[in-house]
Amino acid sequence: MGNAKETTSGYLLISDFDQTLSFHDSGIVLSDMLGIPNFLERIDGLSKIHLVQQGGELAYLLLHDPDFRRVRREHLYEVGKRIRLKANISLLMKLLEDLDGRQFSFYVASAAPEEVIQSALEGIVAPDHIFGTRFRYAESGEIESIVRLPAGYGKVAVLEELRASMPISHHKVVYVGDGSSDVHVMLHVNRLDGLTIAVSENPYITQIATRTILSDDALSVLIPIMEEVLGWNSARIRFFLEAQGFALQEWSKIRTDSITLCPIPPGPMPAVTIPEIQ
Repeated sequence: MGNAKETTSGYLLISDFDQTLSFHDSGIVLSDMLGIPNFLERIDGLSKIHLVQQGGELAYLLLHDPDFRRVRREHLYEVGKRIRLKANISLLMKLLEDLDGRQFSFYVASAAPEEVIQSALEGIVAPDHIFGTRFRYAESGEIESIVRLPAGYGKVAVLEELRASMPISHHKVVYVGDGSSDVHVMLHVNRLDGLTIAVSENPYITQIATRTILSDDALSVLIPIMEEVLGWNSARIRFFLEAQGFALQEWSKIRTDSITLCPIPPGPMPAVTIPEIQ
């Protein structure tokens, strides 16, 4: 790892891939392409028995499920070409190079196969900035074993490896994710005063993330960065986006209380003393 001194302008931004930079799960696209049925049911079954790390279910199926054993590297590259990406990822990369004098180094850490991510983001994100599930292949082309699986705590390991190599302080880390496989890394970033951004309404991470942003446009993650890191107000954010050719047409800040009320079983009610309001 390098020993360069930390610069005040340097930040590290790490993003998940499936349903964070894309609209669909890589496993669903792969299953549809090869005509493999019941993908979601297979994933759900693995999740319920906690056989593999959360987010690593597709990698397990590629290694052990007979229907998925026929998958080869070329299939994974083809899946990447079929992935529908969120809008303006290329522009996001450009703006992160110099955002009000701050430079954000952008990386992807995801349990999706590395070939899928590299293929989908070809010409947008450099291959050496992508950390996906890496497989070892046999001479026959079959997937033989897993070299790396950035799921669950595996994402924390990727983050710390990158942070140490730059080097960048913990509070200058931003993580963007959408699902339960991001819980470990979000808790890690929060504990060290970094910024975490959820891009879905998944209850496992919305209660953990610093901010939740729901949008079909990748540029949307800039808004919490500009607020939380740069300290910009809404007027300045709108002006900046307009300078890039975008009108912030709708920006609703909503706080959601999730409440469950359980019926009290019949029987004598316990005595309750209601304290007086002073």
